[in-house]
Amino acid sequence: MSKRLHQIYIISFFVVGVGAFLLLGINGYQFYTTPIENRFFQSQYNLLKPSGFLGHGFGILGSIMMILGVAIYMIRKRAKRFFSLGYLRHWLEFHIFLCTVGPIFILYHTAFKFGGIVAVSFWSMVAVVLSGVVGRFIYVQIPRTIQGQELSMHELSDMNNSLSLRLKKDYFVNESLLNELDKIASPDKYKRITLTNSLAFILQDFWSHRVIVHRLKKSMKFSGVSKVRVKEMTGIVKSKLIVSRRIGLLRTMQKFFRYWHIFHLPFAIIMFIIMFIHIGVTVAFGYKWIF
Repeated sequence: MSKRLHQIYIISFFVVGVGAFLLLGINGYQFYTTPIENRFFQSQYNLLKPSGFLGHGFGILGSIMMILGVAIYMIRKRAKRFFSLGYLRHWLEFHIFLCTVGPIFILYHTAFKFGGIVAVSFWSMVAVVLSGVVGRFIYVQIPRTIQGQELSMHELSDMNNSLSLRLKKDYFVNESLLNELDKIASPDKYKRITLTNSLAFILQDFWSHRVIVHRLKKSMKFSGVSKVRVKEMTGIVKSKLIVSRRIGLLRTMQKFFRYWHIFHLPFAIIMFIIMFIHIGVTVAFGYKWIF
């Protein structure tokens, strides 16, 4: 998948998700904003109530999307025969899409009325979605191959050294600037991050990166280097800074990711168990939608 096609792929997910939320909300605004005890008298009641034609359909569609979202990602991630079927990160993005839009349909299925054991499933679903956002952030901080395999510390160090060598040989960055860049890009400095100094550290880190990039660009322009070469060099410097940050934070992010699984998985299990119980009870009482 090309970069442009991947951008379209992501934008389409965003448009569908936001569009579904807004369209359903606008269409049923009067019904959903009416007090629960008065909804029976609304013209849309038989359509949008949880057992109504559309309301019930929202529940079915949302459940299918969530089940598929989890199933296809887990199969792609764990079944060796499917390892060559697209990149794992693209499947993760599809998983996030299904497991974000699915809960939107579930939300409209409930008609914003939560009670009983189903409320436990709903709030578990909310916890799963919110923790999924956090998990996505942590996931992208852990460097991986294009197929989704984690890179080792040794591989990252080789990448960092290769970028330094390329700056020295191909772009003739002078030794003093290169030493200053190596000092700023040192992975060891990230060991000093604590919860209390994290914001100040991030701001200082951001500023020091901007300063060194500006100095390198200025140095190359004075040497008569073309704008294209300066742009290439800037990209390499930024890559080196990103790699060094990831080396410094690798162990921390891996630890966070393990803790995240401990939090995320139980809520997902609770959500699906109660969801299947709810579906079973619904079918047992004869609510079979159009089937």
